[in-house]
Amino acid sequence: MLFVDQEIIMQNDVNIQRRKLLKLAGVSAAALATFPGLINAKTMRVGNHASLDFTPDVEIRLTGEVSYVPIFDGPQTRVWKVKGKVLKGNKSVVTNEGSYLAPTIRLHKGQKVRIYLKNELPSATILHWHGLHVPAKMDGNPMYAIGNGETFVYEFEILNRAGTYWYHAHTHSLTAKHVYSGLAGFFIVSDDEEQALNLPRGEFDVPLVIQDRNFDQQNQLKYDGGMMMKMHGFLGEQILVNGTPEFELPVATRAYRLRLLNGSNSRIYKLAWDDGTPIQVIGTDGGLLEQAETLPYLTLAPAERREIWVDFSDKKIGTEITLRSLEFSSGGMGMMGGMGGGMRGGRRGGMMGGRRSHSGEDFTVLKVRVSKKVSGNDILPKRLSKIKALTLADAANPQSARRITLSMRHMSALLNGRSYKMNDIREDEIVPVNTVQLMEFDNGFHGMGGGMMGMPHPMHLHGEQFQVVKREVRNKSGRGYASVSAGFLDKGWKDTVLVMPGEKVTLLKPFNDFTGIFMYHCHNLEHEDMGMMRDLLVK
Repeated sequence: MLFVDQEIIMQNDVNIQRRKLLKLAGVSAAALATFPGLINAKTMRVGNHASLDFTPDVEIRLTGEVSYVPIFDGPQTRVWKVKGKVLKGNKSVVTNEGSYLAPTIRLHKGQKVRIYLKNELPSATILHWHGLHVPAKMDGNPMYAIGNGETFVYEFEILNRAGTYWYHAHTHSLTAKHVYSGLAGFFIVSDDEEQALNLPRGEFDVPLVIQDRNFDQQNQLKYDGGMMMKMHGFLGEQILVNGTPEFELPVATRAYRLRLLNGSNSRIYKLAWDDGTPIQVIGTDGGLLEQAETLPYLTLAPAERREIWVDFSDKKIGTEITLRSLEFSSGGMGMMGGMGGGMRGGRRGGMMGGRRSHSGEDFTVLKVRVSKKVSGNDILPKRLSKIKALTLADAANPQSARRITLSMRHMSALLNGRSYKMNDIREDEIVPVNTVQLMEFDNGFHGMGGGMMGMPHPMHLHGEQFQVVKREVRNKSGRGYASVSAGFLDKGWKDTVLVMPGEKVTLLKPFNDFTGIFMYHCHNLEHEDMGMMRDLLVK
């Protein structure tokens, strides 16, 4: 089924979402007394209007609407486009991208922002500020989804340290389709510590989002494949970088700061330069590392970010360097993707040249061409930032980690054997505010981790960033772990972590400042939409 033909289906989804919200509004008084966050935005008037006691430094209007953009020669592609406008503050904080991507938002730590989200799409939607530490009511929980013609008002202070964050649609059971259609963009934060460093700026600081897509003969997005595609996750045959196929980055003979975001629904990338140059990483999901780390390649799961330092000062004009995704074994993750066979050979044959995609193949992501000679003396700082390392002594539960088991069975994607439901917070999903919690994601480490359903899961926790404590693997030589593990980078602050089949990842997660509902889920968006998502109640 073509994505362009789904407007009627999406309108039905609006009605379904409304019924869910009405059901949510009928929560019993007793339940609301225990879980005050379990009520819809309209009843609470959350997001309905600007607060009189909140004075923003910046006001932004974001409008989601159906639009047409040129991606290939020929017919323009129908997408769901977010357009931005600064209503108050420096106009440069919002950059409307020429592609299908949502605007890039740039703010500084400590700034207060008010964002008006106007929905002109044929479906209910809501935006989640991925990686940002914001109040629960401003986090983009699906319970706050707004219908066509409605506006949601976000108000929050930027509490995060400098880093590469992003935002994307988060409508229950529709997140994969909405993000696939274009509802995602960069959210970049700066702070004083970062600004004091001599890191590349302006045109030498380049955000790059990597996504895979399928198109039909008329250049329209295709998203279909039935239950098997949902189980394995969507894999497209065409790689787009910043919304552009066969992306080429012209560079000067100097150092660059490249901000890499895996914005794909489910595809994992194993990124390496084709000339064998090691990759110098300066930042991860939650901002700069204490010092640069050198890796042979980067393993980048959906929603993860890496900032890398690349110095082209010794390259000759005309030099071309290719960033590739290398072949790897993804454990039990299947060979699905490219469902529908709409790709042609040649330019739009994508990385597979018309073959069906699978998750761990080798292909080109982007090319860099050295096109300009400049003089400079770029030096990578030895010390990038100061990070307070969390320890078990900081945890409220150092001897009893909150264990979350990841499983795929009976055509379901589950967390602790549960699928997502609104108003279904269990006792083990209640967290005391202003505590650090020891948590672990168990992907078959103690139980059945093999078979077709043993898949990688990029696990995301909403709210404050966390620190990874350790990884444990049942068999380091099997299930794909060995083929990607040298590309893991677990230092610093993170909000998404890849958990391979047969692996357990332990982390320390702060729950400071805000009470309310914060989600945790797999960021394979097809898995999320199948129910691999739950709520935590912080109180």
